[in-house]
Amino acid sequence: MSIELLTFLFFASLFLFLFSGLPLSFVLGGVSVIFLWATWGPDAFYMVAAQTWGTMEKFTLVAIPLFIFMAMILERSGTANDLYEMMYLWFGPVRGGLVIGTLVICAIFSAMCGISGAAVVSMGAIALPSMLERGYDKRMAVGCINSGGGWGILIPPSVIMILYSLITGESVGRMFAGGVFPGLLLLTIVSTYVIVRCYFQPHLGPALPPEQRGDWPKKIKALKAIILPVGIVIAVLGSIIIGLTTPTEAAAIGLLGSLISAVVYRRLTWDLIWESSLRTFKLTGMIMWILIGAYSFTAAYHSMGATHLIESIMSHVPGGPWGTIIFIQLILLVLGMVLDPAGIMMITVPVFLPIIKAHGFDPLWFGILFIMNMNIGYMTPPFGFNLFYLKAIVPPSVTMGDIYRSVTPFVILECTGMFLVMFFPEIATWLPNRFFK
Repeated sequence: MSIELLTFLFFASLFLFLFSGLPLSFVLGGVSVIFLWATWGPDAFYMVAAQTWGTMEKFTLVAIPLFIFMAMILERSGTANDLYEMMYLWFGPVRGGLVIGTLVICAIFSAMCGISGAAVVSMGAIALPSMLERGYDKRMAVGCINSGGGWGILIPPSVIMILYSLITGESVGRMFAGGVFPGLLLLTIVSTYVIVRCYFQPHLGPALPPEQRGDWPKKIKALKAIILPVGIVIAVLGSIIIGLTTPTEAAAIGLLGSLISAVVYRRLTWDLIWESSLRTFKLTGMIMWILIGAYSFTAAYHSMGATHLIESIMSHVPGGPWGTIIFIQLILLVLGMVLDPAGIMMITVPVFLPIIKAHGFDPLWFGILFIMNMNIGYMTPPFGFNLFYLKAIVPPSVTMGDIYRSVTPFVILECTGMFLVMFFPEIATWLPNRFFK
C-alpha cells in the first residue's frame, strides 16, 4: 500500500471517528494501535506500552493536576468578587471602563490559573450581570469575557504550554516566559479597541453616573484586593524566571497561595476541597488519556514514514517558509472551530514541527503562535468551549445567537495580535532568551 493511500486512510479514520462523537483519547489511541499493528505487526503493542510508560514517568506532568487544582480553588475562593469590586471603582467612571476592568481581571486570573474556563465562568457570573444592569451593550460585554477568558492558556502558567513542551521537548520555563508579552499585547489591543469604540459610541459602554463612583479613600482601600493575586503571580512566575524553582515546584507554590486565599476569604471548607479535587481528578484523567493516545499517534505516524510525504506537500505551498507558516495558521484556525485545542495539538504538532524546524524557525515561537491560535479556537463558533461556558451562565436575555455574533470583532483583534507576533518574533522570544540562556 502506498504511503499516500495509507496517510489518507489514517487521517480519514481519525476525523471520521472524532466527528462521530467518540472520546478523543480513545480515537487517538485506537486508530493509532490499529495502524501500528497493520504496519509493524504484533510488535507494535510493545511500542505503545513503551510510549505509555515513557509518558507517565515524566516529572513535568505533576504540574498539570497542581495547576488545575489551583484554578478550581481560586474559582470558588472569592478572589474574583473583590477584584471586580476594585476594578468597578477604578475603571467605572470611564466609558467602557467595566469592560476594560473585566479584561484586566481575566488577565490576572489567567496568570494564576493556567486554564481557560475559570475566568470565563467567574466573570460571566460576576461581571456580566453588573455590565448589563448598567446599560452596557450585551454583545460587547459577552465578547470581552469570551476573549479575555481564553487567555488562561496563553498567559503563564498554562497547562496547554506544559503539554506542548512534553510533545516537543521545549523548556516549560521558556514557554511560560514566551507567553508573557503576547498575553499583554492581546490585553492592550482589546482594551484599546474598547476605549476607542466606546468613545465614539458611548451607548455601548456608558460611564458610571457620579453617585455610583467611589471616593478616593474607598478606591485606595479596594486596592488590597490585588495583594493576594499579585503575590501568587509573582511567586509562581518569578520563581521560575529567576531559576529558583522548576515549573512543577512553582505549581505547588501557586496551589499553596490559592489555599491561603481561600482561608483569607473564609471559603476553605471540606466541601470546597472535595469538589475541587473531584474536578481536578476528572480533568487530569482526561488529559492523561489524551496524552497517551497522542504519543501512540506520534509513533504510528512516524512508523508509516508519512513525515516525508507531509514535508513534500508543504514544500509546494506558495510563498516559501512564510507561506508555509501562514498556511499552517489557517489550518489551525479552521480546526479550532470544530476540535478541542489539546486534541489539535496532539494531532498536528508532530506533523508540523519537523517542517517548522526544517525551515529554520524557532519551535518556541511556533509554540506561542500555536497557543494563540488555540486561544482563538476557544472563542469561535460552532464548538468553541468558551461559547458553551457562557451559555450556561448568561441571563435569558442573552441568546446563543448573541454569543455567536459577539465574537466577530474580538476574533479579528486576536488574529491581529497573532500576526504581530508572527512578523515580530521578538515579542515572544525576547523574554525567554533574556532569562534562559
